[in-house]
Amino acid sequence: MKSKVYLAPIAEDARHARQAALVKVLDALRPAMQYDEGAFVPIKLTIGDSACVHHMPPELVRLVVEVIRAQGARPFLFDTSVIYHGSRQNAVDHMGLAYKKGFHQAAVGAPFIVADGLLGHDGREYEINAAHIKKIRVPSFVGILENLVVLSHATGHVFSGYAGAIKNVAMGMSCRPTKQVQHSSLKPSIAEEKCTACGACIRSCPVNAIVFGPKRHRSPGLGHPPFAALAGSRDGKRTERAIIDTKKCIGCGECLCACRFEAVLVNWDEEMDVFCSRMVEAAAGILSRFKKKVFITFAFGITQDCDCISTKDDKLISPDIGILASQDPLALDQATTDLMKDAFGFLKQHQAYRGMFRYAQKTGLGSLEYELEKI
Repeated sequence: MKSKVYLAPIAEDARHARQAALVKVLDALRPAMQYDEGAFVPIKLTIGDSACVHHMPPELVRLVVEVIRAQGARPFLFDTSVIYHGSRQNAVDHMGLAYKKGFHQAAVGAPFIVADGLLGHDGREYEINAAHIKKIRVPSFVGILENLVVLSHATGHVFSGYAGAIKNVAMGMSCRPTKQVQHSSLKPSIAEEKCTACGACIRSCPVNAIVFGPKRHRSPGLGHPPFAALAGSRDGKRTERAIIDTKKCIGCGECLCACRFEAVLVNWDEEMDVFCSRMVEAAAGILSRFKKKVFITFAFGITQDCDCISTKDDKLISPDIGILASQDPLALDQATTDLMKDAFGFLKQHQAYRGMFRYAQKTGLGSLEYELEKI
């Protein structure tokens, strides 16, 4: 059976045109967006990192919030911490950036929270026993709340070629350890020049795979007595650093959350199809725990890179298409990429997402067949 995908085209790059398109989409989704009075309704989005300017506008998010609030429900915006360097590695910086970009309650009508806690670790684990991922850690409300609204900005992606609803859920609704598992089969490592020998990673490791060892090159330390004492330093110079025993390491990513000095490095080298398959498995595991799901994709300002790394100078790979929506995330992603290919040929050279979509259908995440209804 074909899944319904709605499309409100946008013919001009103007705020009023985008708002009018979203109003049409929300009206079409009205039967699927009925909420009980007092119900919590989480709205997943990403604000992009500090240099990103092509993320979804706060004024459009406000329109979604208003539809939910009008029913007496309680919407809130959320995202999770990232594993790469930037302004969203912890809840304090992440929420500060959200406020600067206009994603605060006064502007959008709902609070913005970082759902996996201060350092991206807080959440609950679920066994999913998929082919590539056996368990996931996700924000604690997953499995408790029934409703979910996912707002995605369509972009290209350095690994999969395309980033949309599936990627937004898989990465954006996972705690940092599960992001690490999705990104790499390789074990993390320690950047010696950044390690302060504070011991946080050692205390966090569940299999005792991290120990202090001698520095390969003596270098000036932070000059802070507690760090110097822990590291066994002399004359203010650190003589030790954390070392990960890769034979014991299980790749859980706990050290990534514990380190406050960006000294734990993610190995990004991974086969594209494995990376894409992991995203599908994580997304399926997360979405299976919600009863009522709605997905809206903003297909304008479509940059070559995702909002995590795009800048104002990033190349646009497609003309603006419009706003799409569905209750099926796979059908929505498939429809969006089909429209992008009709508009421009970027995805012909970056086709890892196609295998991801086939695997998503095989695992029951959604359908590749859809009926596109223009509104």
